[in-house]
Amino acid sequence: MSTVNLHRRRCGLLLHPTSLPSGSLDNSVERWLRLLAGAGFSVWQVLPLGEPQAGLSPYQCTSAFAMNPALLPDYAPLDVDDKNFTDFCHQQQFWLDDYALFRVLKQQFDDRAWNDWPRPYRFRDSSTLQTANREHATAITLLKWQQYRLHRRWQNIRRQASALDILLFGDMPIYIGHDSADVWAHREQFLLDEEGNMEVVSGVPPDYFSPTGQRWGNPHYDWEQMQQDDFTWWKARINHHLQQFDLIRIDHFRGLEAAWMIDADCDTAVDGHWQKIPGDALLSSIRNMLNNNDGSALPFVAEDLGIITPEVTALRKKYRLPGIAVLQFGFDEFDDNPHKLKNISEDRVVYTGTHDNDTTKGWFNSLPDHVKGQVLHDLGLPHDDSVEAVVERMIEGALHSPACMSMIPVQDILHLGSEARMNIPGTTQDNWQWQLGWQQLEQLEDHDWQSHMRARIETAHRLPDTMPIKADHAATKAENLPY
Repeated sequence: MSTVNLHRRRCGLLLHPTSLPSGSLDNSVERWLRLLAGAGFSVWQVLPLGEPQAGLSPYQCTSAFAMNPALLPDYAPLDVDDKNFTDFCHQQQFWLDDYALFRVLKQQFDDRAWNDWPRPYRFRDSSTLQTANREHATAITLLKWQQYRLHRRWQNIRRQASALDILLFGDMPIYIGHDSADVWAHREQFLLDEEGNMEVVSGVPPDYFSPTGQRWGNPHYDWEQMQQDDFTWWKARINHHLQQFDLIRIDHFRGLEAAWMIDADCDTAVDGHWQKIPGDALLSSIRNMLNNNDGSALPFVAEDLGIITPEVTALRKKYRLPGIAVLQFGFDEFDDNPHKLKNISEDRVVYTGTHDNDTTKGWFNSLPDHVKGQVLHDLGLPHDDSVEAVVERMIEGALHSPACMSMIPVQDILHLGSEARMNIPGTTQDNWQWQLGWQQLEQLEDHDWQSHMRARIETAHRLPDTMPIKADHAATKAENLPY
């Protein structure tokens, strides 16, 4: 079990590995880790590491367990005599066999969705699958070798991060893709019709990001079935993620209290209804699995953006999970807005913006003039101050806030505009493609910049070797914030 102490102040940068200059886990990762440590950051947050389906979204993957092969930095010939490879295949058999066979069958059937395969394959006829495993043995072994090498590389990265006192902060989508190895292999765990088609799909109602809501299109879980086997699949998934990360963000935590059910025939998410989910029972089972019955915090962060009810907050607090605050959401007329800096509490991870937001520079530049004036006023800046000052004041606010962690997208550190935005929710074009340039990486490696950043982090009492317990330091009090 993770030993992350969420009662210590930390700060980190958000950068997905595909946004490294090479887009892969090559030696630029080592450079990235060293610059994080040199600048005083103690957390590296990434998006899901899975293999995207059609498109590039890491939130729609072919497997809830497999890593994205595009992250492999180089080619290495297969070595079937490698005992570590044999051990890996045995230890990961519960997902690896299904994933590798799923991948080769997808190719055999021209990349059609599994529920459009011939019936013996769609319904996993045992003799048919045995024959397929024999016929595709070489391709299946190569896919397993690929996953083994990704696993080894990431474990090496995790060891290096740990040696530098850097936590790896991962991301786990609450839902998984319909056309995935998991749904194909465990269809009884999902709400599907007799042919394997979805009758209801996931999403969220209209909110800040989209006036028609977001229709994600993932299948819903059959929670009754999952509860009968004590959430075996979920616990395997959690265990797998904890082998990769020190801390896990549970995307759309709201879906563990109630899920937005959309008829599969609906084109938008406007028409749907909330259905209660046994998230309390799930988290209790996970806590027991992790031997975490002493009341200490679980190694999770609850992404609780959107429409949050008292029941969702109660569930989060029962299991002592930090929630999320986004400073870009904090500039409205509602005094109780939880994203306003004055309302941010210790049990929060605060962001200037997330991967779903525009960069802070792009966000401010896109605001109407009267809203810009309000932002400048709320930040304590002159009415004619620059966007650069806004970005810096937002970063400063995140660093000095009472939140247990402050996370800053690297785009904001570099003062980049909308051209560097990672994702626009509700759209499918031109997302997930932004990459850090080699010159920008060198800029972050600059000794003077790192010294300056380290001093800022130390002033905010978030430096790794001086991180105080939050309640013991005056910097956590609202009256001592920079604005």
